Amino acid sequence: MVISMVVIMAAVLAWVAMVPRVREISQPAVDVTSVARQVRLQTGWAISQPQLPAGWKATNVRWAAAGNGPRTWHAGYLSPDGNYLSIDQTDVTGATDDWVSARTSNGQAEGTLPAAGTTWQRLSSRSTVQRSLLSRGSGAHALTTVLSGTAQYSQLAQFAAALEPVPAS
Repeated sequence: MVISMVVIMAAVLAWVAMVPRVREISQPAVDVTSVARQVRLQTGWAISQPQLPAGWKATNVRWAAAGNGPRTWHAGYLSPDGNYLSIDQTDVTGATDDWVSARTSNGQAEGTLPAAGTTWQRLSSRSTVQRSLLSRGSGAHALTTVLSGTAQYSQLAQFAAALEPVPAS
C-alpha cells in the first residue's frame, strides 16, 4: 500500500513538473493614437497624448461619451519600472469636483508642481497608492487634465512633459 502511494506520488510530481506554467500574461497592443485622433475629430477638443520613449506600454484607452457622466478621454500606460500612469481629460464644463475626485481617488491637495510650462496641483489619495497632477483649464474651449498613477511626482512631471497635442487631422 505504501509503495503504491509512493509510486503514484512520484508519477504525479513528475507530471506536474512537466506542465508549462505561465510566468507573465501579455496584453495585446493598444492603439492610443487612433482613438485619440477619433476623439479629436468628434469633439474638436485639443486633447493631449504623451509621446513616450521606448519601454513604455499603452495598456488601455477609452472615450466615454455622454450618458454616464462627462465625456472623458482616458489613456493608461505602464512605465518601464512598472508604475501605472494615466491621462484623463474633459472640457471645463464636465470637470466638476466629483469628476476630479473620481479620477484622483479622492486626492487631497499637497501643493503645486511646475511641469511642462504649467503649474499643476499635486493631489495624493489617502485610500490608495495614487498621486495625481491636476491642471484646470480656463476659457470656453479649455480642457481639464488629470495625470494619475502609482509613480512619484517626479515621474508624473516627466509624463506631463511628454504630452503633445493630438493633431486635428
